[in-house]
Amino acid sequence: MTLLWIAFAVLLLPALWLLVAPLRRARAVHDAQRDYEADDRTAEQNVAIFQRRLASLEAALERGDIDQARYEEDRLELERSLLEDTENLTRAPLKASASGRLVVPILMVLVVAASVLWYQREGAEGDLALLAVQEEVQNHPEGSLEMLLERLEEQAVRQPNNPNVWASLFPVYRDLGRGREAIHALERLIEIEGRQASLVANLAQIEFFMADRQLTPRVQALVDETLELDSSQPTVLGVLGIEAFDRSDYEAAIDYWRRAIAGMSDAGTGQALREGIRIAQQRLGMAPEEPVMGEAEGSGVRVHVRLDEALNGRLGDDATVFVVARDMEGELPPLAVTRFPVSELPTEVILDERSAMSSEASLAQVREARLMVRVSATGDATPQAGDLFGDLEGVPVGATDGEPVELIIDRVFD
Repeated sequence: MTLLWIAFAVLLLPALWLLVAPLRRARAVHDAQRDYEADDRTAEQNVAIFQRRLASLEAALERGDIDQARYEEDRLELERSLLEDTENLTRAPLKASASGRLVVPILMVLVVAASVLWYQREGAEGDLALLAVQEEVQNHPEGSLEMLLERLEEQAVRQPNNPNVWASLFPVYRDLGRGREAIHALERLIEIEGRQASLVANLAQIEFFMADRQLTPRVQALVDETLELDSSQPTVLGVLGIEAFDRSDYEAAIDYWRRAIAGMSDAGTGQALREGIRIAQQRLGMAPEEPVMGEAEGSGVRVHVRLDEALNGRLGDDATVFVVARDMEGELPPLAVTRFPVSELPTEVILDERSAMSSEASLAQVREARLMVRVSATGDATPQAGDLFGDLEGVPVGATDGEPVELIIDRVFD
């Protein structure tokens, strides 16, 4: 935090310099203005012009060119013109060059005070304090969840309206098995952030497990609210899949979990749900679904996948190949996914309805797709540095009995 305030001070210095700079020039400007006013002869010139015109007017009267009435009228106009010309030349007394110097330091103090108050209101000082606490526990030789919880609870007292504090607190409570405190933290977070689908879904999940994996009226109300906000919310779909699995409705569980995986970004949770799908399929007496060669199911793409020779040997034979089809705009979940060991390369695969991860997104919905292939040494669904990949844009979707499209793994993910 000390470094932060030093940085703010450095940023304020140019602003304060701009306020002080006019004072350094005040004496020179004062002297220049004084000299200008002393040398100004504009008023004298206006009077001289008036006198010449008046003399010309009097001469015209003596010659009889104009009568007395015309003379009085023109003289009045000349006098009015002289008054107008000299009126704007009247100047206030020139103030001393030191006049008003006190305003500058007052203004400087106000600028600094306003900047500090604005940052305290709109800045992220609280988030920086929260980050410092988390780093302190992480780097502490005896750091633990209990220590982190103690520090976070202190921050909750200091920053009761900071949503990031409560967002950090509730997973710690959850992981320590303190469900009631986790619910309180989530409710406080929802109170601050509003009833967002992801937050209500997390609340439904915690209440579900605290109710011994039962859809109580309270849990059901939270599930319904979440699905009304976001029908594809993965956390709630995962909960519904668990509930269906527990009552032996394995087909419903598989459907819920597939839909959850389609919208999920957490690779670990996604892998757990895939394992749940595999178990549910076994209990239904089904073999785990794997893409196989043969007749396609609906619209699809036949793909020949190979590894560029320049990348041979980069990954071991236990690496996993993921082939994914997405819509061209990238607005839908993956339309089709298949995986196989890298040792099977080069190979052909068919992406079709059987490869869909969700009933709400499949190749049947598009005419063209973008194909992406990635080789992961760990088998993780999340891309990591060192993975190999390749892609192909604008691949037509349709019958799969023709020549396969060529998808080459030719790059390294940085």
